Formats: sequence, structure tokens, C-alpha cells
Amino acid sequence: MARIGFVGLGNMGAPMARNLVKAGHQVAVFDLSPAAIAAVPGAEAAESGAAAATGADIVFTMLPAGAHVREAWLGGMAAASRPDAVLVDCSTIDVATARAVAAACGRAFLDAPVSGGVMGAEAGTLTFMVGGPAAAFASVEPVLRQMGRAAIHCGEVGAGQAAKACNNMMLAATMIVTAEAFVLAERLGLSHQALFDVASQSSGQSWSLTTYCPVPGPVPGSPANRDYVPGFAADLMLKDLGLAVGAAQAAGVRLEVGEKALDLYRRFVEEGGGGKDFSGIINKMLRDLAHPAIDPKP
Repeated sequence: MARIGFVGLGNMGAPMARNLVKAGHQVAVFDLSPAAIAAVPGAEAAESGAAAATGADIVFTMLPAGAHVREAWLGGMAAASRPDAVLVDCSTIDVATARAVAAACGRAFLDAPVSGGVMGAEAGTLTFMVGGPAAAFASVEPVLRQMGRAAIHCGEVGAGQAAKACNNMMLAATMIVTAEAFVLAERLGLSHQALFDVASQSSGQSWSLTTYCPVPGPVPGSPANRDYVPGFAADLMLKDLGLAVGAAQAAGVRLEVGEKALDLYRRFVEEGGGGKDFSGIINKMLRDLAHPAIDPKP
């Protein structure tokens, strides 16, 4: 078993750290919130991020944004870690920051954002998209698989963030069109269950439909059955879409659908939906937008 440091115990980080404890690792954790530290029973409570990193074989961070990642690693954690430690950032941040932090750390560094949301973190079914040295990835892959069902080496540092940006842009767009399809079905007199039964077994099938169905009923575990309690919050989806569109602009790529998805989620968040699951966009936004357009009444 490994000695592991874990910094950032939010909705995602805490269950990830708990799964490492369950796997039998010696885990030292740190978060600015004492309550968050207490939510990982069996772990050693460190006094700082640097203390959590000291002596660890592998050090993880799961933080809100690029500025926090830069501050954590370059503000003492990297220097406190062993020269042979592998540093793994699971946050979702921009590619440029991931590469800059990796270059400045002086240690083997992996960017390893995740897909699967809070439910995946709790169940240990996350997918890790990893960029960085192949040897470092090989050494930590067994540990990643104790928190997830898949760990995919995508290339050099920054490739994990690139994969996450592309993946979540696809997710946002498919959720929007899936929600629109249910709104249209309602107005055409087709039941939610009937549309689900057809689309889930035909060419309309997607993760947004079969795992995160945006209407209550067909998928009992989806956030739609809990009044859109996340799950994956809409404000986080907005952040990820911003990263994708920003990366595209830097690369000189025009994203017609991605930019439209960004606009819709920005409006949803501005209307107060930021704390709801991203599938909740079906309510405040899409039904209000769609009904006037297809209502046959004058």
C-alpha cells in the first residue's frame, strides 16, 4: 500500500479520498474546511497542503480552478514532496496552467481530470483522463483504478485537460438536445417513458439519456428524480464550457455548437440555476424557450 497525500476535499475530493482509505492506503488529507477533513474518517489530518505532501509516494489535488492549483503546488506542496513522488492534479483547469505548473514543480506531474460526477466519485466509477510521463502514469494507474473504473493515458502534460474540455463540451451539447427532445415529445403527446424506451435502444442513445435522463421516471438514479440536486452542478458545467471555448479560441477553432451551449448554460446560471444539476436546464431555460416556438395556438 502507498502513502498518499490528498488536498482538496470538496464534493469530489472527499469521496475520492475515502475510497483510497478503504483501499488500505495511508492517506494524509488537507482542506481549508475542518468539516471537510472530518468527512474522511481513517485519514490523517494534515496541518497544511505541504504537510500532506511530505513523505508521500503520490500526492493528489482536487481544487476549484487553475489559480488554486498553481498556488497549492508552487506555494509549497511541490517543494515539500519527495523528489521521486508523483504529483497528480485531478482538478479541471486550463491546459496552459496545467503545463506551466508541471514545468515548475520539478517532479513527475500528471494532469488527471475526471468524469463521472459526485455519484461516480462516491461509487468509485470515475474515468481519469491523464496527461504526463508514461512511466509516472504506469506507476499510479493501479491507485487511480481504486477510485475509478477507467484511467486513460491521453499524452503529454495538458492532454488530460484537453480531453476533459472536449468530453464535457460533448456532454453539454448532448444534454441540451436530449432535453429539447423531451420538451418536443411532451408537446406532441409522447410520454417520457415512450421516448426513453425508443431512444435508449436506437440511434438517439447517449449517456445524457440513459444515465442522466433529464426528466423524472425513466432513470430512477438521475438528478431529475431529486429536483435536480447535483450531481454535476450547472455552474461547473459553465466553467468547463468556458475552458473548452477558451481553448478553441486559442487554437483558432470556431465552435458553433459549443459556443451556443456556453450561451445557454450562462443564461441558465444567470437565472439562478447554477446550484442545480446541469440536466435541470430542461426546466427554466428550454421549456420557456421551446414552448412558444411550437405552440400551435395564436
